[in-house]
Amino acid sequence: MILKTFELEKKNIKIKNFFLFYGENQGLKNEIIEKKFKTQYPGKVFNYEENEILNNKEVFFENILTKSFFENEKLIIINRATDKFESIAVEIIEKKIEDLLLIVNANNLEKKSKLRSFFEKNKETICVPFYEDNNQTLQSLASKFFKENKLPISPQAINIIVERCRGDRQNLKNELEKIKNFIKDKKKIEIEDLLKLTNLAENYNVSELIDSCLCKNKKKTINILNENNFSLEDCILITRTFLIKSKRLLKLCKELTDKNSADTVISSFKPPIFWKDKEIVKQQMHIWNYKSTENLIYKINEIELIIKKNSYNSVNILSDFIIEQSSVTNN
Repeated sequence: MILKTFELEKKNIKIKNFFLFYGENQGLKNEIIEKKFKTQYPGKVFNYEENEILNNKEVFFENILTKSFFENEKLIIINRATDKFESIAVEIIEKKIEDLLLIVNANNLEKKSKLRSFFEKNKETICVPFYEDNNQTLQSLASKFFKENKLPISPQAINIIVERCRGDRQNLKNELEKIKNFIKDKKKIEIEDLLKLTNLAENYNVSELIDSCLCKNKKKTINILNENNFSLEDCILITRTFLIKSKRLLKLCKELTDKNSADTVISSFKPPIFWKDKEIVKQQMHIWNYKSTENLIYKINEIELIIKKNSYNSVNILSDFIIEQSSVTNN
């Protein structure tokens, strides 16, 4: 069964228990999941990565089949799903698990996609495409925000905000939140303020993503991936940033000896490391050694070539790689 997003908002979610959300508009997906689904399942929401399930299918089914006194109902969200998840989705539905609501969240899926085809044709499931927001929609959302906050703003200023969000309402939401914090004691916001406050979307959270991965902070890494709607162009930027930070880490590890402490190496490093980054870099130096960093650089170069050859699936390939690197233990 296929529904449009505006139809989904009118439907009672209890009618069906199995949903596929696919498309690039992660901001709208998050909005609907938060307002329409999570409110119905307070404290009973479980997020999984597709790769996590494929690597340990038995544990996943054990978790969703287990009932406890405190959890009669569960909302399961599968992030970054691909056609590999289709057979598992079929198995879940065939088991007729009571009190379970499943949302499968995927990026763009072609018409020939097995996962998309299954959810479109099955009578027990709902398939919802999420297309990019156009500028008119984003302008309307931004205008509503400024009206609610009783803040006068010019159409030109709104256009600047919208242009920097690249068709993604999640980016818009993040930028408006920053503006909201900035204007607490102000009665007016100038274009100059907006230019300083708002991020260019292609640089959004990339550095933080790589730092979290190198610090082996899997939870934060996954959160950043979930909160951003990365494109093929972003994937190239992410791999280049990953490579730059890894090469710097390699040089730092090379200089780290019994005589030189991490603090000494960081302080004398050229080009100088920004003071805000010093603790993060120090943490990375304790986690990685010269050999493991060298291997990582080799893998990043390999993944960059794979992404260029498989542009249609670049986001999933890179996301899986980053999550893997944030999880594995260095030898």
